[in-house]
Amino acid sequence: MADEPLVLGIETSCDETGVGIVRGTTLLADAIASSVDEHARFGGVVPEVASRAHLEAMVPTIERALKEAGVSARDLDGIAVTAGPGLAGALLVGVSAAKAYAYALGKPLYGVNHLASHICVDQLEHGALPEPTMALLVSGGHSSLLLSSDITSDVRPMGATIDDAAGEAFDKIARVLNLGFPGGPVIDRYAKEGDPNAISFPRGLTGPRDPAYDFSFSGLKTAVARWIEAKRAAGEEVPVRDVSASFQEAVVDVLTRKAVRACKDEGVDHLMIGGGVAANSRLRSLAKERCEAAGIRLRVPRPKLCTDNGAMVAALGAEMVARGRPASSWDLSADSSLPVTDPHVPGHDHDHVHEVGDPAHHHHDHVHEVGEGNLYS
Repeated sequence: MADEPLVLGIETSCDETGVGIVRGTTLLADAIASSVDEHARFGGVVPEVASRAHLEAMVPTIERALKEAGVSARDLDGIAVTAGPGLAGALLVGVSAAKAYAYALGKPLYGVNHLASHICVDQLEHGALPEPTMALLVSGGHSSLLLSSDITSDVRPMGATIDDAAGEAFDKIARVLNLGFPGGPVIDRYAKEGDPNAISFPRGLTGPRDPAYDFSFSGLKTAVARWIEAKRAAGEEVPVRDVSASFQEAVVDVLTRKAVRACKDEGVDHLMIGGGVAANSRLRSLAKERCEAAGIRLRVPRPKLCTDNGAMVAALGAEMVARGRPASSWDLSADSSLPVTDPHVPGHDHDHVHEVGDPAHHHHDHVHEVGEGNLYS
C-alpha cells in the first residue's frame, strides 16, 4: 500500500546502532552495526565505548538501510528515534542524528519509547496488535510486564524487576561459569544439553505475600554463584550444562508463570513476549506450553526482531504517523529513564516542528524558530 506511512527508525539505547525502515507494518530494511565485540573484554557494555561506536556507525548504517529498502530519504514520511530509556550518551547520538536528518529533509521527528518499540515490533511479524495486549519484555536492562491498550498512547506497567534484570542475571552467571559475554545465547546453548531439574534454584517473589507481577533475580543469581563456588571449593567439577539448564529454568519459570497470571487476572487473551531474552529457546517453548494450557494466544517475534534494532523504532514511528499523533519538538532530549507510560515524547503546544515542511512558511527560508532547541540539545 503506497499510502501507508514510510518511516525510518534509529535505535541507539545500548550497544547496537540499529536503523530500520518500515512502510505501515511492512519491514523494508533492518540494518544493524553492533559494538558488542568491543565490550566483550570488559564483560559488559561501556557507555563511552558504545557512544563513540554509534557516532562512527550512524551515517553508514542509515545509508545501508535506505539502499536495502530501495527508497530515497526524501520519500520518508517521518524519522523516529529512541528517546529513552537507555544509556544517556548512546541515546544522545541517535537523537542528534535523527534531528539532523529530520531537519535537513523537512520531515517530522518522533521521539519514541524503547520499551513500547519492543512491543510494537511484533506488528511487523504478526500484523496489527490486538488491543489490549499483555507484553512481557525481558532484556539485559529490564524485565517488565506491561498492558498496552494503545501502543501510541496508553501503556500501563503491571510489574517490573526490582533488582537485576533477567539479561543481567544471564550475563553474571555466564561470567561465573567462565562462558564469556553476552551470557544469554551461550547459557541457552549449554542448557539444551543439561537437566533443568538437576539443581533446585530459588524462584524469586513467588510467595503468597510477594508482589504478583514483580520480578527479582538477584537472590537467584547469588544462589547459583554460591552453588558453583561451593563445588569449586570442594575440588569438584562444575556441571556447566546442568547449572545452565537449572538456572535458565528458574528464570523462565517465574517469567512465564507471572505473565500468564497477569493475562488471566486482567482478562486479556493475548501475550506478546519481546526484548533480547525473548530470543531464548526455553522461554519460547515454556511460554507456548503455558499459554496453550490457559487459552492465551502467544505472539513472539523472530529472534532478530527481539534484540535491539531500528525496525522496532520505525514500526512505532509508523504507528504514530498512521494514528496522527503529534510529532516531537526540535528540543527533544534523550531521557535515560523515560517512563514506559510515555510511549512517545510529543511536541509542545507552541511547537514548530511541522513548519519545516509546511509550504506556508517557505518565506522563512527553512531557518524558522529552530534557535530554541539546537540540533544537539
